Amino acid sequence: MVNNKTAQNFVRRLGPGLITGAADDDPSGIATYSQAGSQFRFGLVWTLLITTPLMIGIQMLSARIGWVTGEGLAANINKMFPRWLTTTLVGLLVVANTINIAADVGAMAEAVRLLVGGPLALYVVGFGVLCIATQVFFSYERTVRILKWLTLALFAYVAVILTVNVPWRQAISESLHPWSFFPIGVSLKDYTAMVVAVLGTTISPYLFFWQAAQEVEDNNRRPESQALRLHQEYAAEHLTRIKQDTYVGMTFSNVIALCIVLATAVTLNMQGITDIQTSSQAAEALRPVAGEFAFAVFALGIIGTGLLAVPVLAGSAAYAVSELYGWKASLSHEFHEAKGFYLIIIAATGIGTVMGFLEVDPIKALVWSAIVNGVISVPIMAALMWIGQSERLMGQYTISPRHRFFGWAATVVMAVAVMLMFATSF
Repeated sequence: MVNNKTAQNFVRRLGPGLITGAADDDPSGIATYSQAGSQFRFGLVWTLLITTPLMIGIQMLSARIGWVTGEGLAANINKMFPRWLTTTLVGLLVVANTINIAADVGAMAEAVRLLVGGPLALYVVGFGVLCIATQVFFSYERTVRILKWLTLALFAYVAVILTVNVPWRQAISESLHPWSFFPIGVSLKDYTAMVVAVLGTTISPYLFFWQAAQEVEDNNRRPESQALRLHQEYAAEHLTRIKQDTYVGMTFSNVIALCIVLATAVTLNMQGITDIQTSSQAAEALRPVAGEFAFAVFALGIIGTGLLAVPVLAGSAAYAVSELYGWKASLSHEFHEAKGFYLIIIAATGIGTVMGFLEVDPIKALVWSAIVNGVISVPIMAALMWIGQSERLMGQYTISPRHRFFGWAATVVMAVAVMLMFATSF
């Protein structure tokens, strides 16, 4: 009985971190990890191993900033840096999120067509309307409950790892010495682009803004938290809650990512499929556990994670723009109470949906959206690190030396990967 109560209390403490972690494994993430596994086998596993602690560090910083200051990241960046820089960073976020929405909506539509056939355009419009409706008409509490349940769609890839025979010794060897197992015919440009894609879909700017905004939402729903923040015991307890929530969410995200890479490496690469061109090829990775239902399981995974991610993508863009211009921003508000906020959600999702009509290979579109995220994350991460170290904004809750190390390490790793990608492109 005590164990049940402890487990229930632990689960109740999970929220923004878990949802953020699950949203990280969106269709863009699934496609990127699938391509990484099929093209490079186990040669990019190292990227997930090093990004796990770095991802935890930067997401904890985002949540901490939101809780300590009671404001989102855009509002804090605006206080710390010139307005033109804040506007530029928010603009880059909105553009990247819209591209990501387009890729995710297109992938969900393609998944349905893979299952039942029919016109792609109809499914694109249907998912666009559905994503807008869930954000505009559902309450914040109901949205959170739905988002938590949708995370279950990601466990299909864990089942694959438990079913297939993974050559663990080979996987570990290639992970630790990736340069010794460089695929024949793959250029350094392709390799660095895929590294940036994996890093970009793992450490994504929209996740920073979303998790910080959700901490602000939670604070606003509990008016007493403003005064309690001054009490050391309450602050310590809440920061511990943020830490646990973020650790669980980000670990969950990267375990799923690792399972996708391993599953596609074993079921696709080792079977001769080294370049995923279609959704049906990506679905083959699930055949060991799903058999003839592989397409159905893959489609449900894409749709479930897409419906989870699109509201986070549109919502994080809306929070950032609203904070920049001082508009009311909350999923707890009705449409008439926060028109600007909801109009940004509608615009980002609507434009993304229209872009979903473009005749673009869905797998390539998903991978390129991850690359865009990787590129714009560098300046945003640097800005967050300066805020986390600022006593003017964070008071006594500035980040520790250890946290600074992991945060700056994440920023440097991402910056080096992006520079190498651009250097090898010419």
